[in-house]
Amino acid sequence: MPARDQTPPRDDPGASASPDDGTARVEPALDPPDVDAAVEAALTALGAARDLDELKAARLTHTGDRSALSLGNRSIRTLEPARRAEVGQRLGAARAAVGRALAERTTALEAERDERALVEEAVDVTLPATRAPAGARHPLSRLQEQVADVFAQMGWTIADGPEVEAEWFNFDALNFGRDHPARQMQDTFFVDPPENGLVLRTHTSPVQARSLLTYGVPLYVACPGRVFRTDELDDTHTPVFHQVEGLAIDTDLHLGHLRGVLDHLMTTLLGPGTRTRLRPAFFPFTEPSAEMDVWFTRPDGSGSGWLEVGGCGMVNPAVLRAVGVDPQAYRGFAFGWGIERILQIRDGVGDMHDMVEGDVRFSRALGGVL
Repeated sequence: MPARDQTPPRDDPGASASPDDGTARVEPALDPPDVDAAVEAALTALGAARDLDELKAARLTHTGDRSALSLGNRSIRTLEPARRAEVGQRLGAARAAVGRALAERTTALEAERDERALVEEAVDVTLPATRAPAGARHPLSRLQEQVADVFAQMGWTIADGPEVEAEWFNFDALNFGRDHPARQMQDTFFVDPPENGLVLRTHTSPVQARSLLTYGVPLYVACPGRVFRTDELDDTHTPVFHQVEGLAIDTDLHLGHLRGVLDHLMTTLLGPGTRTRLRPAFFPFTEPSAEMDVWFTRPDGSGSGWLEVGGCGMVNPAVLRAVGVDPQAYRGFAFGWGIERILQIRDGVGDMHDMVEGDVRFSRALGGVL
């Protein structure tokens, strides 16, 4: 038996309204009673919508692609030319009436929604606050960011590295001998088991070595971060503290460049007129080496004098060779300063305990309000 032809005749005005997906057939509205009935049904559904979701559903049903009015509009092309103008005007007026009703109902329901939100979401600002008081940013964090900003403005790279570090980066790459005191248990935190060769970094200099291996030369990098040493907590020492170390490697650098960078940093942090000096010193990773001091007036008014803030010097050629840089072609300078020491000088903090005890009053007193 031959298959039944499911294709509707081309002159059937409802052909486009016969979906194959199992949905109910919707007849197009073409004759005046059909158009009036479609408009009445649409106006009733729109008026009965209680919220914007129901209104959307009614709009899709009565003005969507499968609605009677939309199907009728598309079916105009199947009519005799003499009827097209009449039916087109009738459907245009009907769709306009439904559109006006939809706009009016949308405006009304949106106003109801907004009015309801004002009532349901109202906040009584006279009620007592129950929120826990806000904390404050620690002065050390803010000062570390300020130091990084100074170097960023000079065009230096700001780098960071791991706090659990390999001995090679922490000591060997920086020309520390195997018998150097800093490599003893009384000075450095070693990570068990000792044969792993891991330590809590004692300075941020390993970041300099990592940066040289990563970026090569020339290089200008500042490395702020937290470091660890086995110091007892007292007025001027803490086992966990912060440093900023810098390294500049290029073809023509000298001590004058080093002095200029350090003076610029201290003047920016402590203000114009800051007095500094360099004293000869020894470090295995620089040659020649120096300590930088700053003239410091004690907060309690008991006197003033020079206070050491950190070490510096020209990079030892052995350090350059350890990271594959030719010391005959490049030279540079390095320095390392304690952030806590700068905070002591700038803000008159006389006791290191105040920095580590976590009392929010200390942070607020130094302007660290969130």
